[in-house]
Amino acid sequence: MLLTYGPGERMEEKARLTILIDPAKKKAFEDLCASQDVTASQVVRLLIRQYLEKNGVRYGPALKKVRSR
Repeated sequence: MLLTYGPGERMEEKARLTILIDPAKKKAFEDLCASQDVTASQVVRLLIRQYLEKNGVRYGPALKKVRSR
């Protein structure tokens, strides 16, 4: 499995996403990721990017909301 970032994508700012998952699914997921030489975080980031793209959601630094005073 090859994981790449889209055009202009870089890992600069980070935010934490915490999920609850069944322990057996977590282990199976981590084992599969390890067998493909990728981290669970890499795969989750890929799935999120694909889900956003599939649903036509734009995101990125240029789309950050400006705080109103």
